[in-house]
This record gives sequence, C-alpha cells and structure tokens, in this order.
Amino acid sequence: MLKPALTDFLHYLQVERGLSDNTLKSYNRDLSKYLNYIEKVIQKTTWNNVVRSDIIGFLFMLKDDGKAAATIARTISSIRLFHRFLINEQLVDRDASLHIETPKKERKLPDTLSTKDVESLLAISGNSPLHIRNKAMLELLYATGLRVTELISLKVSDLHLTMGFIRCFGKGSKERIVPLGDVAKKAVEDYLQYARENLLKNGAEDTLFVNRHGTALTRQGFWKILKLIAKDAGIKKRITPHTLRHSFATHLLENGADLRSVQEMLGHSDISTTQIYTHVSKTRLKDVYTSFHPRA
Repeated sequence: MLKPALTDFLHYLQVERGLSDNTLKSYNRDLSKYLNYIEKVIQKTTWNNVVRSDIIGFLFMLKDDGKAAATIARTISSIRLFHRFLINEQLVDRDASLHIETPKKERKLPDTLSTKDVESLLAISGNSPLHIRNKAMLELLYATGLRVTELISLKVSDLHLTMGFIRCFGKGSKERIVPLGDVAKKAVEDYLQYARENLLKNGAEDTLFVNRHGTALTRQGFWKILKLIAKDAGIKKRITPHTLRHSFATHLLENGADLRSVQEMLGHSDISTTQIYTHVSKTRLKDVYTSFHPRA
C-alpha cells in the first residue's frame, strides 16, 4: 500500500516541520498525482519497488500535459523530500529520486505598480467602516510587504503601534518584526477607532481585519475587494494580491534600501529570492534612460 506513507509524510511536515496549510496542500497535490501515477500507470504496490525511471516517466507525463518548468521543478522538490523521508523511516532501502535534474525555471519579473498607480490605489475615500478597513489593509500591505495570508492572519495583539512595528508569522510559522510607517500606522489606528467595532459581531474576535459579518477575512474575500478598488481607481494593469508586496520591495530598492534589509522585511530565507527585485529596478532604469536620454 502506497497511501499510508504519504499520509505519514504530510503529518511529519505539519507536526515536525511546522509548515503552513497552504504549503501542505501544495505537497499533497503534487504527491497525490505522483502516487496515482505509480499506482495506476506503473502499477506498483510498494515504494521500495519504485525506481528512477518511474519518476522520470512521471515527470515526462507532466511535461506532455503542458506543465510549466516551475511546476515540474516544485514537483521534483516534493518527490525528493518524500523519498528522503522514506529512507529515514526505513520504508525503502534506496533513494530512487537521486540524480534527477531539476529543469531551469524561467525567472519571470514580478508585476509591480508605479508610485503613481500606488497613490491612486490607496486614495480610498469614504467614511464607512468598510472604506476605512480597506484603506487600512492596503496601506498596511504597501507599508510592510506582507503576504496576503500574513495580512489576514494578523491579530490585534500583533500590533505594536506605539513602537511603530507589527509582528507576523510567515512561511513555516517563522516570526518576524516589520516596521510600520506613519501613514499606515494612522490608517490602522483609524480602523481600530472608527470601523472595527462596527463590523464585529463577536467581541472576542482577535483577528485584526474582519468582513462585514464580523469574522476573519479570507484570501478570496480580500482578492475581490482588491479587484474592486483597482477598478474604481482606474488602474488598467492586471493586479493581484501579491502586486503590492512586489511594489513595496521594488520601490524600496529603487530608493536606495539595501538588499539584506528588504530580504528581512519580506521574510525570504534565501537572498536569491529577493534579488529578483534588483532586476526589476535595473529594467526600470533602462526604460528611463531609453525614454529620456537624447542619444539613447
């Protein structure tokens, strides 16, 4: 039977590695497809009988299905970690995933907004509780570069407004402290003073940002709010919940921030992940040069 080992692996990732629900779902999705291939296509019943060519066959199937290089690379990473787990648990006597090359991922530059578009997006007028909440959420996102999951998971107790920072928990439940500017601080204070109590139905709710029903916002709920705000602001460019995070990092680097500080604020474990934003900055510099230099 193949399924019990996968169940044990996911439990290990949750309990011992402390991975987030979204990351666990990603591992489960990748490895369930892999398990299904081994079980239904290759028709093997134990992990010890799986060999390298079986894994390569599965990866070719993903490629034939039109999966992107980034998706295949992530799947290979999942399979490698799973097979190491099988070795450590003595469920197999060899690692079938050894020496499988990872395809090179295309480094797609992240979508960012210009400072003018950011100003338009944040120019939310209206005094209703929902308007005040939306203003606070977007100001906070742009001021801190939080991931959307981190934003909607914030507790009131994570705010340290007097000191000018917030505490959040990123991937792998890693805690980090992020500074907060005066504009975002004022927007959050306004939300706490004039809006949040009006939205709450349960006074015991500790989640910072709540919906019209007084319960915690979801990722989907935030996404709908953002699309409506962007439309009202007249922004034609495609915008996603991550766009403000990308813009936060790019604008910091464009204005002279050092890469290590931006890495820490974003919560990246590897600085190479943060370096993509330096490419965005350089691309913009080239565009400015081409547009304005008389001999460009």
